[in-house]
Amino acid sequence: MEETLDNSIFERIRQRSEEFMSHTHHSKFHVNRVYNLAVRIAREEGADLDVVKAAALLHDIARAMEDEGRVEDHAKEGARMARQILEDIGFPRGKIEQVVYCIEAHRFKKGVAARSLEAKVLQDADRLDMIGAIGIARVFSRGGWGNMPIYDPSIPPKENYDGKSLTAINHIYEKILKLKETINTKTAKQMAEERHRFVEQFLERFLKEWNGEI
Repeated sequence: MEETLDNSIFERIRQRSEEFMSHTHHSKFHVNRVYNLAVRIAREEGADLDVVKAAALLHDIARAMEDEGRVEDHAKEGARMARQILEDIGFPRGKIEQVVYCIEAHRFKKGVAARSLEAKVLQDADRLDMIGAIGIARVFSRGGWGNMPIYDPSIPPKENYDGKSLTAINHIYEKILKLKETINTKTAKQMAEERHRFVEQFLERFLKEWNGEI
């Protein structure tokens, strides 16, 4: 489905979004990557581009607030903030709640099964940015920000992800390698396969170098 809104609307949304982006691992660059992925997937899957574009631009506006301990759930708070922003700029009223739902449902940790196609697209785009070379870079960026060790062979990965990985490599095992199975759309599944293989290859190489094998 082609978008019906002028690009100037989305530039205004982008400007409002960037007011809230402060962390290197959830920065405006992450938002831009998710936006580009979401648009690509939406076009292939026939989703409403107006809804997908707005949701992608606004999905992490409350992330810094959660990281700083000011809110408990950035998806819930971000959805509330997004509704106000969209109302302020005159976004079509009939599409605002669709955007709000996409943002509420996007978070991996909550394990929400997206009901709308647009929410599925946003989930997929956000999760694709956690897989592959970019995903690995983000793990180590966040690990450095939180003083997380790179790796400790004495600490095995947890079977279930709880948001509290003890090393960067464990985080890859506990979360990143499991993301491929949570992808919703056919388009994103194909993209996830290649990114997932890259992560597996990275881990194999990392462990060989760690053990002095190469």
